[in-house]
Amino acid sequence: QVQLVESGGGLVQAGGSLRLSCAASGRTISNYVMGWFRQAPGKEREFVAAISWSGGSTNYAGSVKGRFTISRDNAKNTVSLQLNSLKPEDTALYYCAARQGRMVLTRSREYDSWGQGTQVTVTS
Repeated sequence: QVQLVESGGGLVQAGGSLRLSCAASGRTISNYVMGWFRQAPGKEREFVAAISWSGGSTNYAGSVKGRFTISRDNAKNTVSLQLNSLKPEDTALYYCAARQGRMVLTRSREYDSWGQGTQVTVTS
């Protein structure tokens, strides 16, 4: 069991940037697949990005590809999500997720550890 805590969310104008961080504790994440999901009010939880245990493989949702970048630092037990060129439709509660394994996972049900979420609000 790994505990995850997200931070870095905030209120920004369209076109701005934010960097979200996820700090893990309880376990080292070196052997965990890490992912980011988001959920807007009234909508289903949506896959955003995922990264393999070594960082050698990543996957992005089409809506964020080219704008968001997921990265990890196993030595620091953290995973980050750089959000650039933000749009109002990016507004959501962003969650960090983890699952033991070395393959990239894109379905929320495949993850078994979740953070509390950090709010990202983008104004027009």
